[in-house]
Amino acid sequence: MSKVEEFEELRPLLFSIAYRVLGSVSEAEDAVQETWLRFDRSATWPASTKAFLSAAVTRISIDVLRSARVRREAYVGPWFPEPLLDDPYQDPARAAELADSVSMAALLLLERLSPLERAVFVLREVFGYGFDEVAAAVERSEAACRQLLVRARRHMEAGRPRFEAGRTEREKLSARFFDALREGDVAGLQELLAADVSMVGDGGGKTPQLARAVMGAGNVSRLLAAVFPALAMIDVTFEPHEVNGQPGAIFRDRDGKVLQAMALDVLDGQVQAIRLVLNPDKLGHMGLVADAWAVHHELRRARRPAR
Repeated sequence: MSKVEEFEELRPLLFSIAYRVLGSVSEAEDAVQETWLRFDRSATWPASTKAFLSAAVTRISIDVLRSARVRREAYVGPWFPEPLLDDPYQDPARAAELADSVSMAALLLLERLSPLERAVFVLREVFGYGFDEVAAAVERSEAACRQLLVRARRHMEAGRPRFEAGRTEREKLSARFFDALREGDVAGLQELLAADVSMVGDGGGKTPQLARAVMGAGNVSRLLAAVFPALAMIDVTFEPHEVNGQPGAIFRDRDGKVLQAMALDVLDGQVQAIRLVLNPDKLGHMGLVADAWAVHHELRRARRPAR
C-alpha cells in the first residue's frame, strides 16, 4: 500500500487515541493531521507503520495536552470534553474498554492524570499496546511506564462507579427520560433520577448557562420540566443520540443549528448525572452552531406573561 493508503487505514485508530488523551475532537483531528505530516516527511519506511504512527500521535497529543492544561486552569466554569457522537475506531476484542474509556465520566477521570500517565493508561488499558510499544511511544523505560500505569489505575479506580448499566437498560431508561422531558413530566423525571443527581453545564463563559450545579432529584426534575417544554414553544427540538457512548441528545434551534449536547450518566438503574455542553467552541464539529444568546432572549420573551 502507499503511504496515503496505510495512513487512512489507521486514521480511525489514531483519532481515537488522540481523543482519549486530549478530550477534544478538534485537537485530536489536528494531532492526526500533524501525524500525517510527520509520516509524509519521513525519508524511511518504518518497520511497523502502526507503531510509528501510534507513537507519533501520542507524543503530539502529550505536547498539546500540556499546553491545554494551562488553558483549562483558566477556563470559565466547569470544563467538559467535546462531545463525541461516533467513535470511528472499533475493535470487537476490546469493545468494553473502548466504550468505557470514551464516556464523559471516564474522560473527566482521565483529567486527574498527568499527561504521561494519561497516555500510558490509554495505550495500555484501552488499546492493549505492549509495554515495549508504550515505552517507545512516550519515550520512557518499560519500568517507568509500569509505574505510571500503577498510579493511573489508582486514580481511575478511586473515581469509578461500582455499578455499570447494561446497554439495553440504558436505552430503556433514556427513552423514558426523554419522553418525560418532552412532556414536562416532573414526577416521571424524578422517578428516573438518583436522589443525589447533579446537572451541570459547560458554557465556557460564552453562552447562557446554569449559574451553578443543580443538585437533587426534586430540583433537577422541576428545572428540566420547566425549561425544555418552554424551549419547544420557540421551536427548539432535540434528537436522542449517543454522546460519548452513553445516552444523550443533541438540541437544535428552529433552523437546525446545534444549540447544545446533553449527556446522561446511567448507573444502577438511574440517571446519576446530566452534563450539558453549551460552549459553542465545542459544538462546531456537529454542524452549524446556534446563537445561544438569541435563543435565550427569545425564550425569556416567550415566557413573559402577556399584559
